[in-house]
Amino acid sequence: MKKIGILGGMSWESTVTYYQMINRMVNQRFGGLHSANCLISSVNFHEIEQLQAQGVWEKAGEILGNEALNLERAGADGVLLATNTMHKVAEQIEEKISVPFLHIVDAVAEELDNMKISRVGLLGTKYTLKLDFFKDRLKERNIDPVLPSDPQIDEINRIIFEELVHGELNDSSKDYFIKVMQGLKHNGAEAIVLGCTEIGLLIKEDDFQLPLIDTTTIHAKKAVEWAIQ
Repeated sequence: MKKIGILGGMSWESTVTYYQMINRMVNQRFGGLHSANCLISSVNFHEIEQLQAQGVWEKAGEILGNEALNLERAGADGVLLATNTMHKVAEQIEEKISVPFLHIVDAVAEELDNMKISRVGLLGTKYTLKLDFFKDRLKERNIDPVLPSDPQIDEINRIIFEELVHGELNDSSKDYFIKVMQGLKHNGAEAIVLGCTEIGLLIKEDDFQLPLIDTTTIHAKKAVEWAIQ
């Protein structure tokens, strides 16, 4: 089994979910006392979030690239970045390491392709939704993203950073997400991509009538498939 390097802390709430999912999937595959062979580097999210807010992406990419290199030097056979938003600096990270980088959008696009879905509603932070790095990579795979309105994006972003990253799950916020998802469905979405690793803490598969593509779950699954090949 290959050793997975998990670059997390953005937020630590979702990093916990990644760790649990990866280990459970490995145990389901092999049984007994089997668990994943992995390393975790968990950064200080305050520092990264400040750089996000200031638009200083190159500095954030430098920090994460160095952490990814530390994982490689510690023995990781590949690196998984346990966040959607910071895939904005994926190329910087890839340039720093010589082991495979397991890109979250590629994992999601492969899943959507297998499901024969080409038009999806996309939820996430304002960076994921307003910048091009996530949307363009989907479009390269012939997947058309449908976005919420700008005011909805701002409220979704607030819920993520003021509630979900702190593990705070409110029914009113869940209702708001579902209302937004209804609008995305009305605009032609065939599925909803939960494009922030914390959204899956709040929204579950049974909460909506369209397929929900939880990027955390898909990313973890692809990492396990890679590790046990």
